[in-house]
Amino acid sequence: PGGRLLVLEFSKPRNPLLSRAYDAFAATWPLMGKLIADDADSYRYLNESIRMHPPQEELASMMEGAGFDAVRFHDLLGGIVAIHRGIAP
Repeated sequence: PGGRLLVLEFSKPRNPLLSRAYDAFAATWPLMGKLIADDADSYRYLNESIRMHPPQEELASMMEGAGFDAVRFHDLLGGIVAIHRGIAP
């Protein structure tokens, strides 16, 4: 009780122009992963997992549904990354 959950995760940019630019940039990650680390698959998976991650409001709702109180989130980098916080009752 009273414990805090903090989640720092890639999220969904709110600005459509930023979202398109970010998607175009992220599309280069598998190629860069291949060139730098000889591992395109891990970076391909990273892109897929980011796309499947729920948007900020949905993750906040999921946290509330799991019983956390005072759930809030704060966007960083225009929503490319978000910090979610919840307090266990």
